[in-house]
Amino acid sequence: MEWVSRLGQAKETDYTAAKAFHVPDAEQGIRTDKNYDKLKLVVHQEVIQEYNDRFSDGANGKFIDVMDIVHQTIARQEENLTRMEESKLAQEIFDDVMGLGPLEPLLRDDSISEIMVNSARQIYIERGGKLLQTAASFRDDAHVLKVINRIVSSVGRRCDEATPMVDARLADGSRVNAVIPPIALKGPSITIRKFSSTPLKIGDLIGYGSLSSQMAAFLEAAVRGRCNVIVSGGTGSGKTTLLNVLSGFIPDSERIVTIEDAAELQLKQDHVVTLEGRPSNIEGKGIVSIRDLVKNALRMRPDRIIVGEVRSGETLDMLQAMNTGHDGSLTTVHANTSRDVISRLETMVMMSGMELPAKAIREQITSAIDLIIHQSRFRDGSRKIVNISEVVGMEGDTVTMQDIFSYRQSGTDGNGKIAGKFEPTGIHPKVIDKIRDNGGYCRDDWFHPERS
Repeated sequence: MEWVSRLGQAKETDYTAAKAFHVPDAEQGIRTDKNYDKLKLVVHQEVIQEYNDRFSDGANGKFIDVMDIVHQTIARQEENLTRMEESKLAQEIFDDVMGLGPLEPLLRDDSISEIMVNSARQIYIERGGKLLQTAASFRDDAHVLKVINRIVSSVGRRCDEATPMVDARLADGSRVNAVIPPIALKGPSITIRKFSSTPLKIGDLIGYGSLSSQMAAFLEAAVRGRCNVIVSGGTGSGKTTLLNVLSGFIPDSERIVTIEDAAELQLKQDHVVTLEGRPSNIEGKGIVSIRDLVKNALRMRPDRIIVGEVRSGETLDMLQAMNTGHDGSLTTVHANTSRDVISRLETMVMMSGMELPAKAIREQITSAIDLIIHQSRFRDGSRKIVNISEVVGMEGDTVTMQDIFSYRQSGTDGNGKIAGKFEPTGIHPKVIDKIRDNGGYCRDDWFHPERS
């Protein structure tokens, strides 16, 4: 519709002010009956009409105060609203017109890490590692579809019956996945993995109990010492967050090329080229896969290649890049254990279509990868690095590995939180020589159990 593009030009300061606006919860006694919903719909339609009228009269969309229009429209309804009810109604109308509707208050809440829309009337969040159902809801499926289209169109993607699944991102880098009918039987579904406006640092992860200071020091040395690292774990275990933290150890003097399906990494270095895959267009053409981007990255004179996640045939190209002078590359992979990473990589290399014997693939993996960092999410919602393993070599047809650090769980504390201890295994990794040869600093006492 015409008003959508016009409202996108509205004053940025107006939206910024609204983001700081507190929205009272439904539990605070605010009316949410059918009359309220009807009033909200009437005001919403009049606000759109008023905006279009002002725009048609020659007003610049950037200087039209949408929130002012909302309050004026509410006042004209002559409804007996409390100040709290009027504030809530105004914010909801503004969010619908300018933002993502009922998702906006959830996006403004920094304590929420994930938002899950199961259907128009059912929205869950993750807070503190726990899933909670909210009182927020959409009007109907059409309302959810409008929000999905607003999200995906901003990054040049589409979601329709021909393409019922889409990955996208919000302006702050938060990851979005949307699924619509006929794939989603209950109606359109949205999953948003939120990212902090201020990227976490290694000290934050230590404070959260995700790893020990010795592990952090070793990982910093490994990245600076140009070790090839794979971060593994299950869904929601914090792989991308850890990858972003590790990427922060790359020196500013090096050229970094990042490759992702939907750009999420928040690197602070200046010399960074960010590449993002692209789905096919409406004719089924124009797709740019992660594998295409990995191949192209090799022609861009990168010092480091960072792949958000390897899922398929691009794994072979990534291994070859690690084996041909692009030391210090980083990526993530879904796996249940560090050992499972090897078999997952082997399977994904086979998906490239290359007829390679299993032993040759394992040799490629062994020569390319130095360290595997495995992260897990525990039942209390905490995320911890449970293993830092070194890929040592081959014994016959088997890839050999050794744990450098591990997490030993010892039950739960009085608050139901997972209790345990990060421990070095006492093994001095062979990769220390590589780290030191590349100018990295590595202390032997990091690996002594009695000093951890």
